[in-house]
Amino acid sequence: MPPAAELAISAGRAVLVWGLQLSMIPLMIWFERKVSAYIADRTGPNRANVLGIRMAGFIHNIADVLKLLMKEDITPAGVHRFYFLIAPFIAMMISLMTFAVVPFADTLQIGDHAIRMQALNLNVGILWVFAIASFGVFGIIFAGYGANNKYSILGGLRASAQMISYELSLSLSIIGLIMMFGTLDLNAIAQQQGEFWGPTLQLGFLTLGLPKWGFIIQPVGAILFMTAVIAETNRNPFDLPEAESEIVGYHVEYSSVKFALFFMAEYVNILVASAVTVTLFFGGWQVPFVPTESLITHANTVVLVLLAKIAILSILLILPARKWHRTLQRLYTDKRKHEANFWTAVLGLQALACLGGLAFFAASPLDGTGSSVAAAVIQFLTFCGKLTFFGFAFVWVRWTLPRFRYDQLMGLGWKGMLPLAIANLFITAILVLLFDL
Repeated sequence: MPPAAELAISAGRAVLVWGLQLSMIPLMIWFERKVSAYIADRTGPNRANVLGIRMAGFIHNIADVLKLLMKEDITPAGVHRFYFLIAPFIAMMISLMTFAVVPFADTLQIGDHAIRMQALNLNVGILWVFAIASFGVFGIIFAGYGANNKYSILGGLRASAQMISYELSLSLSIIGLIMMFGTLDLNAIAQQQGEFWGPTLQLGFLTLGLPKWGFIIQPVGAILFMTAVIAETNRNPFDLPEAESEIVGYHVEYSSVKFALFFMAEYVNILVASAVTVTLFFGGWQVPFVPTESLITHANTVVLVLLAKIAILSILLILPARKWHRTLQRLYTDKRKHEANFWTAVLGLQALACLGGLAFFAASPLDGTGSSVAAAVIQFLTFCGKLTFFGFAFVWVRWTLPRFRYDQLMGLGWKGMLPLAIANLFITAILVLLFDL
């Protein structure tokens, strides 16, 4: 492949990875508001609009951007200026760098050229994630120290203590998985999760059986890992570094764009944690029960089946959406009574788009390179779907569980999760040695 083409492909992958993270930040903020409103049974975002279009509160994200950009950027007197100014940029930069090694599709084969679907191809990818993510605490510590505020410093100290205690459990929780897969390469781990244990049943392009997903072969490790990453992202019930009701947090002195960078970095960290969780324990880009070879061979059939299913599901969901609309009309007098109209429109447009896609691919079947590209696109969309679900789960957990006390937080990390992670590691090592798993 010519050097110019390789450079263009590398740049395209980097833009795709960064674009995916940055484009999902508004979706995560919208999740945060709407899910919390539904869980707490209260009014969510429903006022901001552009030409009367509210998009079920999504337009509030535009209002947020304008508000943060137009706010006065205040640097309090007495701060340690260098640390105060660099902290939010460190937090955001580290968050964006960590995602680089996460694969979002299987290797794309076009002719004699193999294109890896990850921005940075490392055979020790999981070590990159831990090595880079561990620097994220510097942004929090610099913010707490640089603000020269005792409450900010308390937040920074809490963050460092919390990350040390939970990073040990986080690292140990995946060693058993690495033993069983025999690699540190995230793409190789995702590829091996396309294999099956025991007998399988072939039905067309579907291969039915028990997949070797990480959470199936390492259930204890999966639970420990998902608990630890919630603590690593400083989300409730582990949000002690920024507990508003206690110490206000390490970013209390920040405003305008600098506060926005901390705000965005938190959601990027959630996306990184979700992506690594998906890749290690939930098949990564693997389409459930459809291996890559089968996906490429039957690409046109798979596309037609997926489009048909989505179209049918969208049409069927319009009926409960209209019933929901009638319920909202009866219960509310404010703008909430129009909430279901947005979802009805989305479902209708989705059904029309899928029907149009069905007509197109039925008339122009995929073959050759088109099948390979279509398979990669389907795997990318599968990865995005899993990523969105786990991003939603972070919000769900935050608005469901109460915050721990600090002594409970440390006790869970050192006395609960760490011994369990070590025990899981030893048991896995023995099983691998005895049964050659």
